[in-house]
Amino acid sequence: MGAPMAGHLARAGHDVAVFNRTPAKAEQWLKAHRGHVGASLIEAVRGAQIVFTCLGDDPDVREVASTALPAMQGGAIFVDHTTTSASLARELATEAAKRNVAFVDAPVSGGEAGAQKGQLTVMCGGDGTAYAQAEPIIAAYAKMVKLMGPPGSGQLTKMVNQICIAGLVEALAEGLHFATRAGLDPLAVVDVISKGAAQSWQMENRSATMVEGKFDFGFAVEWMRKDLRITLSEARANGAQLPVTALVDQFYADVERMGGKRWDTSSLIARLKES
Repeated sequence: MGAPMAGHLARAGHDVAVFNRTPAKAEQWLKAHRGHVGASLIEAVRGAQIVFTCLGDDPDVREVASTALPAMQGGAIFVDHTTTSASLARELATEAAKRNVAFVDAPVSGGEAGAQKGQLTVMCGGDGTAYAQAEPIIAAYAKMVKLMGPPGSGQLTKMVNQICIAGLVEALAEGLHFATRAGLDPLAVVDVISKGAAQSWQMENRSATMVEGKFDFGFAVEWMRKDLRITLSEARANGAQLPVTALVDQFYADVERMGGKRWDTSSLIARLKES
């Protein structure tokens, strides 16, 4: 997702330096966009007014931040688009402040398609002044950007997003499965009920491919399970009850055992078809 996001920044006229721990990916980006590739992470961030990261999990962000923060100039802003724990966001905000660098946790929703179209939703946590400076730049690849509160608030909001998606996808999978078993045309059913209270983004964009058994349209199961792990851990800490989320996480574990680790999240229907 970071590649198309950086592409939007370049097209918006920003001076963009990119770095990837797999150099070939950065070189591939350079073939399609104006900018330059940093020979190292330090070179890429040195002198930058704002640094964006989009990585995999807490350890990846902590590793990159440990190198990037000491190389950043005072007064710069570090924006992390990775979905991480809220505790890591707070930790990095504290570490950044020691170096006179502002930190904004800014996880995104919209998947690879949203990144390519510049239509991501970005939920942010951090200092209001830093956010105000970062927001118009983030807008190059986002349809919605909002400050949700202090450091960690963006990550907590993303957890709510994933809680809602998990339940919606499972409900859609069960509905389509039921329609098929009942002898109905599932797509005709969707055509009717999508005009009423059951309508959702998942229904509009994933029902047809779910019926066809095609699961190569975006956010992978292994990444959803990472997000749900973080969410369930936060819930244990704050006392929130998430019985449906915990159950859907186990359903995704079933999909992984079926070989669907890299299938997209709509693949929940696959485990029902096997029953």
